[in-house]
Amino acid sequence: MLTKEGCLTRRVRLWNVVPRDVEWLLIADPRHVKYLANFWIPPFSFSGGERALLLLERDGKASLLGDNFSLKSGVGEAVEVERVPADWYDHQHSVINRDHVLFQAVSQIANRLKGRIGAIESEWLPIGALDAIGGGDVRLSNISLGTELRTLRRRKEPDEIALLEECMRATDAGQAWARANVRAGMTEHDAYVGVQRASLEAAGRVGLIYGDFRATSGSSPKAGGLPTQHKLQNGELFILDYSVVLEGYRSDFTNVIAIGTPSTQQREVFAVCQSAMAAAEKVLKAGARAADVFAAASAQYKSSSFAAQGYDHLTHHAGHGIGLAHPEPPILVPQSDDVLEAGDVLTLEPGLYVEGVGGVRIEHNYLITEAGYRRLSNHIIALS
Repeated sequence: MLTKEGCLTRRVRLWNVVPRDVEWLLIADPRHVKYLANFWIPPFSFSGGERALLLLERDGKASLLGDNFSLKSGVGEAVEVERVPADWYDHQHSVINRDHVLFQAVSQIANRLKGRIGAIESEWLPIGALDAIGGGDVRLSNISLGTELRTLRRRKEPDEIALLEECMRATDAGQAWARANVRAGMTEHDAYVGVQRASLEAAGRVGLIYGDFRATSGSSPKAGGLPTQHKLQNGELFILDYSVVLEGYRSDFTNVIAIGTPSTQQREVFAVCQSAMAAAEKVLKAGARAADVFAAASAQYKSSSFAAQGYDHLTHHAGHGIGLAHPEPPILVPQSDDVLEAGDVLTLEPGLYVEGVGGVRIEHNYLITEAGYRRLSNHIIALS
């Protein structure tokens, strides 16, 4: 979970980029409520899909606004907040539109905001909530609060890294199960169920697992998406590119498993991806251009025996940021304007998909430092 120290540090960082005349902030993106207050309504709870809003005031006061059941559904202890609930369900009366109850909670703090300049996360705040605080009479800054928060999210604090490492350890366990158990005759869905069980057992709590659990082959070298009832066959390559999500934070890493004995050409495809990852790792550090990381990875494709067939470059991103979203900056692509920063958590994700052979994609996760990186994922990347 996120810590009190981490949440308060992130609030200070946010206030430092907000104009001095702004006295209050209304945060609406559930990820940012988590980021700043450690309040997260899990999607697998009965309040999944509902939300609370977070009001921050420059004097340090913080308030969680929501219906009475949503405010009870959050994972972990919310940090330094006053709860402002509005009754939605009391086990005695019929329920009304739950969104309107959220607006009732907002209206309870409206008088505190009168005559004071504020900022709203307009990308996520419902019009009904804006009306509840005064609508067109509210004095609002033109700051893009959502953009400022997304920018701040790149530099992960220690509590965020600790939570991400929990995700990584759980994903490592799922990848280890797959290497030990995936075999011909098993369906893609069978593999997904096994990976899910191993990952959640390692996490020791409920979480979400999503990603690509798909077989590739010479006739279908690039496949992705949810697992199907397809039975794995000798000669195929099974890609496991998945994330474990705990309290909104996530991992994202990949291995590919040969079903049966891999062919010489499949081994070469795999080797190209390995060399691309190794070359990109040499460039990883704060201050490096994302486009240069991509170029280092992509250059490795030119020397393979497949280059003459047109497979002479990396056809998708070389990696991306990861954290509360997937993907998030920095993005490792040829025309990226991003520059790596200390505190970025990102992936390296080279892939190669050859007609007549099959597809390979591998991936590790890294914390960027001033001197280089610390790898956060520790699964074995190997065909067998």
